[in-house]
Amino acid sequence: MKTAIGYIRVSTEQQADEGISLEAQKAKIAAWCEINDYQLAQVYVDAGISGKSMDKRTGLQDALAATKKDNALVVYSLSRLARSTKDCISIGEQLKKKGCDLVSITEKIDTGSAMGEFFFTLMAALGQMERKLIAERTAMALKHKKNKGEVYAPIPFGYSAIEGRLVAVESEALIVAEIMGKRAAGSTLTEIADYLNNAGITGKKGGKWFASSVSYLINRQAA
Repeated sequence: MKTAIGYIRVSTEQQADEGISLEAQKAKIAAWCEINDYQLAQVYVDAGISGKSMDKRTGLQDALAATKKDNALVVYSLSRLARSTKDCISIGEQLKKKGCDLVSITEKIDTGSAMGEFFFTLMAALGQMERKLIAERTAMALKHKKNKGEVYAPIPFGYSAIEGRLVAVESEALIVAEIMGKRAAGSTLTEIADYLNNAGITGKKGGKWFASSVSYLINRQAA
């Protein structure tokens, strides 16, 4: 009987998504192994971690290290394995050098065959294109809302939201103008934050100012 290594992952915002919980992924992998006469040796987990970077996922690194010749690395879907075509193909190449197959249950991909290897590369590329298209559509929708003066993000300092539209708050707008003036005069972000805090001026939610929050405000004004 061949040996399989399982890998499962969810990012924080996906914990509650139907069908891709850690438990659901593990159950699918176990069922696949039973049907295909594989012994499931270990399931490695990355919980609450984005798939954008391979380096930060210790579960993935451990899973790859555990694979050997004639093993199979089994995942619920390619999106659980990697979020970019480059990373997906890199993982596939690492496994191929070891003589280890890659199996993705959702896409029905098994790189143990030439056709499976072809579809693996194709599906990885299509997945990345789909994510880029979604990002483009989201950016366009936000830009449209901004141009119409509608709320499109957390309400920025200097504005309030009335019936879904941004309305300038005069007292805050004067402070924004002062911040922009200080920045134009050469003040650093930290100096501006210190000035606001020392003057008793609080942020939108009543908190302290930091260089990062001053930078965000300035960038929002410039956008």
